[in-house]
Amino acid sequence: MKDYIIKDAWQIIEDEFRPAYQEISESLFSIGNGRMGQRANFEEDYSGKSLQGSYLAGVYYPDKTRVGWWKNGYPEYFAKVINSVNWIGVHVLIDGERLDLAKVKVERFERVLDMKNGQLIRSFEAEMENGARIEVKSIRMCHLFLSETASLHYQIKALNRDMDISLSSYLDGNVLNRDSNYDEKFWDYEGHELGGNFQHLTMRTKKTGFLVRTDLASKFEYQEKAINKKKKIDAVAKVGEKINQHVVKDATLSLVKYVAIHSSTNHSETELESLGIERLSWLFEKDFSTLMKMQEDAWSKIWEDADIEIEGDVSAQQAIRFNIFQLYQTYTGEDARLNIGPKGFTGEKYGGVTYWDTEAYCLPFYMATKGEDVAKNLLIYRFHHLEKAIENAEKLGFKNGAALYPMVTINGEECHNEWEITFEEIHRNGAIAFAIFNYIRYTDDVGYLASHGLEVLIGIARFWAQRVNWSEDKKAFVMLGVTGPNEYENNVNNNWYTNTMASWCLEYTLESLHTVQDHTPEKFHEIFKKLKLKDAELEEWKSIIEKMYYPYDAKRKVFLQQDGFLDKELIPVTELDPKERPLNQKWSWDRILRSCYIKQADVLQGLYFLEDRYDLETIKRNYAFYEPLTVHESSLSPCVHAIIAAKIGNPEKAYEFYLRTARLDLDDYNNDTEDGLHITSMAGTWMSIVEGFAGMRVKKGMLSFQPFIPKNWKRFSFHIQFRGVHLKITVTQGNFEVQNKSGKEINIIFNGDVINIAPQQLTKQRT
Repeated sequence: MKDYIIKDAWQIIEDEFRPAYQEISESLFSIGNGRMGQRANFEEDYSGKSLQGSYLAGVYYPDKTRVGWWKNGYPEYFAKVINSVNWIGVHVLIDGERLDLAKVKVERFERVLDMKNGQLIRSFEAEMENGARIEVKSIRMCHLFLSETASLHYQIKALNRDMDISLSSYLDGNVLNRDSNYDEKFWDYEGHELGGNFQHLTMRTKKTGFLVRTDLASKFEYQEKAINKKKKIDAVAKVGEKINQHVVKDATLSLVKYVAIHSSTNHSETELESLGIERLSWLFEKDFSTLMKMQEDAWSKIWEDADIEIEGDVSAQQAIRFNIFQLYQTYTGEDARLNIGPKGFTGEKYGGVTYWDTEAYCLPFYMATKGEDVAKNLLIYRFHHLEKAIENAEKLGFKNGAALYPMVTINGEECHNEWEITFEEIHRNGAIAFAIFNYIRYTDDVGYLASHGLEVLIGIARFWAQRVNWSEDKKAFVMLGVTGPNEYENNVNNNWYTNTMASWCLEYTLESLHTVQDHTPEKFHEIFKKLKLKDAELEEWKSIIEKMYYPYDAKRKVFLQQDGFLDKELIPVTELDPKERPLNQKWSWDRILRSCYIKQADVLQGLYFLEDRYDLETIKRNYAFYEPLTVHESSLSPCVHAIIAAKIGNPEKAYEFYLRTARLDLDDYNNDTEDGLHITSMAGTWMSIVEGFAGMRVKKGMLSFQPFIPKNWKRFSFHIQFRGVHLKITVTQGNFEVQNKSGKEINIIFNGDVINIAPQQLTKQRT
C-alpha cells in the first residue's frame, strides 16, 4: 500500500517527483474520453522508468498466442488494444542540453488530475546540468466535447538567466507494446504530409488493417506573440515542427498542440483526410482557454447526473469521484460496438478487451447514471457476438446452437489462452444472462427479450444443458472440471456458483419464453422456429433445474464452494504473515491451489446476484464462513463483500471494504497499479455506496432503499435515473431524503413502506 496521493475532494494530487512511482502515477493520472486515452507520460523526453501508452477504442492487434503446451481449442491470438501514435511528444533543448527529468535536478514538482473539469495539469522547476533553471507548466485534455480530438498547452519560463531554447512539437508512430508476445511492431507506416500549419501522419495496423490518421497543428508563442519562423520535422513515421528562440530571464515560451485522430474503425478510409482537416481547422481557430471552458462544460453535464457527494470524509470523497471519472473516461455509451476493458485506456494489461466484468459490475452503474439506452448498448454488444459465441462453443465440441461467450474478446472470438480460464471459467455465461435479467428488472423494457435477449438466453441455456452430465452416484446433474470466480481454484467439480447460475439461467430462459409468448406471440413463434426449439428440449431443461447438484455442508449450514473444499486446512487470512501477501506474487501456484484462500467472492457472488432466493440467516452464515478465507487479490472482490456486509448489518466491515475497493488504485493495494487502473471494478465502488450503504434494490418494479451511513460521514448523496425519472438521494445521520427532479411522479419503497413522490417534490424520512 502506498499513501502518496494528497487527499482532495475534486483533484488527484502528487506533490513531488517520485521516479520509483512514475509508472503508478502514469496510470493514476491517465485521461480519456471514451474514444481515446493517454497515460500520464511526460510530454518531454524521459529516460527513466515509463510505460508509454496512447490508445484508441476499437483499434487492436491479434498478437499470436504464446503458450508452452498447445491444447486443442486454444485461440490463435490474444487481441490487444495497442499503443498508438504518440501525440503528446515535445522535445526541449535548453542551451543545447536536453530536458529529461531523469537527468536534471527537479526542485519542485506537482501533478494534478482535475476530475471536475477533465484536465491533467503538471508543473515543475528544474536545474539543468548547465546551470539553467526553468519552470514548466502543462495542461492536457482528451476532449469530451469532440471525442476524436485532443490538445495540450506547454510553457517554459526562464528563471535565472537568458537562454536559448529549442522546442519541438511532433507526432511519432514509432511505438511499441511492452507486452508483445514476440517483440513485434504492430504498425506499418503509410505516409505523412507537411502542410502549412498542419501536418499529418498515417499508420496502419498489421493483420487487422486499421488505418489511423493523426493530424497536428502547433502554435508557438514567445511573450504572447506568435512565432512564425518554424522548421518542419520530417522523418519516417515522425512529423512536426520546431522553433529556436532566445528567451530572456523571466520570459515565457509556449506551445499549444491541437490533435485530431481518426480511424477506419469509425469512418471510411476516404473520409479520414477531410475529417482530420475539418476538425483540426475548427480546433485551430480557438484559443486554449476556450477549449478548456468547453471541456469543463462537457464534464459538468456528466457530473450533474453521476456525482456522489460525501461530507465528512475527504478520502472517501476523492476515491468515489476518481472511480466515476475513470469510468466515464473509458466508456460514454455512445457506440454499441465498444465495451469496457478491465484497464480501460490506462495500460496494456488485459489487452483493453471485454471480460464478464462489464455485465456483473459496470451495467448497474451506467444503467442508473446514464439511462437505459447506454445500458442497452452494452447488452447489444453481446447480442452482436452471439454467432461468434456459438462458434466458440462448437470449437469445444458443443452443438445445436449452444453458445459459450468468450472470457476475453474484442470481436466476439475467444482470445484468452490459459486453459483454466478459456475452457473452465464458463460461469461468464451466467453473468451475461443475469445482465439481461437485471436490465429488464430495472428498466421494465420487456420488449428487449423479443428483439435481442431471448436468442442470447437460448444459446446460453443450450450450452449449460450440454455442459452438465448425470451422476449415477449422486442421482443428480453435476458440472465437472470448472473454475469459478475464485481463480485460486482450477479444474474443480461442482463449483456451487457455476452450478447455481447454470440452473438459474435455464429457469430464466424458460420464464422468458413465456414472457415473449404472452407479449409478442408472433415473435415467439418466429424464434421458436428459427432456433428449432422442441418441447423435449425444454423438458430436459426442467429436469436439470429440478435435479442439479449443489455441494452443501449440513453441519455448518453453508454452501460449499466446490466438492472437496472441506478437505482443505481452513486457516483464516488473519493468520497469514503479511510478508507473504499478495499470494499471487509470493507463493507458487501449486501452494495457492492447495490452500483454502479465495481470490474473490465466489459463493458470495452468487448470493449477491440471487439474494432474493435466500433468507438473511443463510447469507449471514455463508458470509461468516467465507469472508475470513478471502484475500481479495482480485479487484472485483471487495465491493461484493461491502454490499453483503451492509445487508447483514455489519456497517464497519462494509465501510472497510468500501475504502479498499474505492482506493484500490489510489493507494496501490495490490501492488499492480503501474500496469493500469482497475476500471471495471471501479463500478463496484459505486455499487458499494448505492447498493451497500443506501441499500438500493428493485422490488416489485419500484426502487427500494434500506440505508445506513458510515458513522464518520455527515452526509452522502447520489443521483439515479429510473424509468424516466431522475432522483437525487441524500442520506444523513438521521434522515433519508429523496428529491424528484423530473416531471413524473414515482413510488419508492423506504424500509419496507411505499412512498409516493410527486414531480419536483422533496420528501424526508427518519432513518
